[in-house]
Amino acid sequence: MFQMTTTLFCLTVITITIITIFSALQTLVNCLGSASTTAITYNTATVCGIIAGEPIQRVQCYQNGLTIPVLPNVSFQAISGGLNFFCGLRSGGFSLHCWDTNDLVNMAFQSRRLYHSNTVQFTDVSVGDDQVCAREVNSGVVKCWRGGNKGRSLFPSPGVDLKFVTVTSGSGFTCGILRDNNEVFCWGDNGIAVEIQRQFGNLSMLSLVAGESHACGLTRNGVLVCKGNNNRGKLDVPFSSAFEFSGLALGANFSCAIRKRNGLVICWGGTNRFEFDSDAIQDVSFESIIAGLDFVCGLTTMKLSIICWGPGWSNRLHLERSLPLGQILPGPCVESLCSTCGMYPNSEFLCDGSGNICKSCQIEHPLAVPLPPLKSPAPPGLQPLPSPRKAENKLSLASVVVGSVGAFAGVCAVGYCLWAGFLHKRVQPASADPHVDAAAMARDGSILPPLRSFSFRRQSSRALGRQRSGSSSLNIKTENFTLSELAAATNNFSSENKIGTGSFGTVYRGKLLDGREVAIKRGENCTKIKKFQEKESAFDSELAMLSRLHHKHLVGLVGFCQEKNERLLVYDYMSNGSLHDHLHNKGNTEKKSSILNSWKMRIKIALDAARGIDYLHNYAVPSIIHRDIKSSNILLDANWTARVSDFGLSLLGPESDQEFMSTKAVGTIGYIDPEYYVLNVLTAKTDIYGLGVVLLELLTGRKAVFKNEDGSGPLDVVEYAVPRISTGQLHKVLDKKVGPPEMNEAEAVEFMAATAIRCVNLEGKERPNVIDIVANLERALAICEDCSTSLSTSTCSNRF
Repeated sequence: MFQMTTTLFCLTVITITIITIFSALQTLVNCLGSASTTAITYNTATVCGIIAGEPIQRVQCYQNGLTIPVLPNVSFQAISGGLNFFCGLRSGGFSLHCWDTNDLVNMAFQSRRLYHSNTVQFTDVSVGDDQVCAREVNSGVVKCWRGGNKGRSLFPSPGVDLKFVTVTSGSGFTCGILRDNNEVFCWGDNGIAVEIQRQFGNLSMLSLVAGESHACGLTRNGVLVCKGNNNRGKLDVPFSSAFEFSGLALGANFSCAIRKRNGLVICWGGTNRFEFDSDAIQDVSFESIIAGLDFVCGLTTMKLSIICWGPGWSNRLHLERSLPLGQILPGPCVESLCSTCGMYPNSEFLCDGSGNICKSCQIEHPLAVPLPPLKSPAPPGLQPLPSPRKAENKLSLASVVVGSVGAFAGVCAVGYCLWAGFLHKRVQPASADPHVDAAAMARDGSILPPLRSFSFRRQSSRALGRQRSGSSSLNIKTENFTLSELAAATNNFSSENKIGTGSFGTVYRGKLLDGREVAIKRGENCTKIKKFQEKESAFDSELAMLSRLHHKHLVGLVGFCQEKNERLLVYDYMSNGSLHDHLHNKGNTEKKSSILNSWKMRIKIALDAARGIDYLHNYAVPSIIHRDIKSSNILLDANWTARVSDFGLSLLGPESDQEFMSTKAVGTIGYIDPEYYVLNVLTAKTDIYGLGVVLLELLTGRKAVFKNEDGSGPLDVVEYAVPRISTGQLHKVLDKKVGPPEMNEAEAVEFMAATAIRCVNLEGKERPNVIDIVANLERALAICEDCSTSLSTSTCSNRF
């Protein structure tokens, strides 16, 4: 009877929750229209974007091989383009500027202010051929102007009696979704506006985007529909299930959409079915897309760079790679708090601390850009990388399965708790991963905000629960320092003693009264409850881990301090700093830099780090998953022995290899495991991916994410190195500071490279275990030392 009651209650809650979810989607997925952070002026093939990662959200454009800044000292929240000009709405929405892209004088477009007010804010700026429309934030009234040809009459506005929730413009017409009934209303200079409105009829719409002579959008049921002129099949939407598509882009005789489940673009219409297919976008996930008359541009998910393709894209030099505009904002930076869908990953970094980017409520997060397939046979001993399409399909399918199971389990859990609370008048608080809700990090691109969580294995909750005992309940065998002792050791935490940052605070060099040199991590002072809880969680995590771990390749914990709101950890001092600093910082002394300028030393450091991870995965009881393996977390002691550090994000692993853990993804850009990022399923192979990136850093001397020499925007070391290594071009990516490997080093470097590219496989099951990595690096080091007789060649080559 108890089970039956619980089951019936769960089914009821499931039904209610499903209705609630779709209702929330309909409320929050409000506009996919023409206002964007990217814009096309199609008559001049000009592409513009709002630049990310800077204190001023300025606009920058690309035209005929030139990069053109636009009002570099002004921040914009949205831009939109038309025939020969584009317009931008300044941050705050009080001013609207437009630029004629035919009028390039002294490497600058000539600007004119179309609108300004001190009181009325606008949003949804939308440009057609030569009209500009925007919607008042509070009233919903839409106003329109002529933006291109000043000599023509004013473009009509729909009147103050009509209130809109979104607006979009095509060639000579503008349409919007009415606030009262969510129906489409159109107006303009030609008859197509009346025809589009007639075809939409009384359909209730969520979103709307206009092309030259047609418009497409999602109905309230999530179905994609297109209306208007149907020349060349641009209205013939492929079969679509509810909420299958997100972003839309419409041109003269074609339509394109982004699939929600993986971010890939599909197009229909055009002269032929292959007209808008391109190798440049075959396996690329996009955040958003925009269109000119006969070409499309998209903002990639992985690098937030712009790629353009199609028959009308005249800039052939950049047909198959990103435009040289750098990172572009995926959405406007806003000062207000985000909705229940949360912030976009790394939002604080992208806005440079001047606001947040709110995520759209997508059912699944798009997949990151996969590695390109091998185009020639792999070198001897190397197996071809898995097909990106195959990996993407598996991850997409896994996302669907995981999401479905997780949603069901989560709803039942909620239903059970509510039922129990009703009977017993008490509800047990749900446990939560202390690191999952950590918001965005520092602007150096550290910690990604969490994406979503599917609790679909009860064992994972138990595993997390073992992690979450606070410091007061730990059996701590380390020293307990007072705050005054540590303040004296660091000259009152002076800036001169600062040597870095960690997962929850700043790290200082200190000298204790007994003469010991130590590194002291001090949690950031914060008054907000959530921030304090995050600091407390990271402090407890690292103290819990390191107080019971002792290994020569892990940074040792000396002690801790816990006074009022202060949380400090004291470590062994690593006098030679981090691996990241030696590889990438120009400030290192020649003496220190030269130590790492040998392949033997780099392989030894890689082996040290792998041995530290091996201890965490296979000898710690229970096992530990670090979750933030990167070169800045690999420190070097006085003897140049590498040690893994910073356990603020670490979790106790599952109790057996058959179990897995469901937890929201955290990590560092460039190092985070793509499979973990997409599925939120944590395994030990997450650390293997980060280690693989570190191996590639050691081989190439490049950062995990670096600026491409040709100025085409950021590039990650995996995307840069793996295709070249896999096609036998290892010599082209090796760090020139070290020089070409000598005869006895060449094979060792090849072993290390072969290990690295397997570590960064898209699918975790295709990555090696850390035991195999250690064995191969041991073999590589032995070859470097010309001790090949110590191990048989077959032992190494058979590991993979």
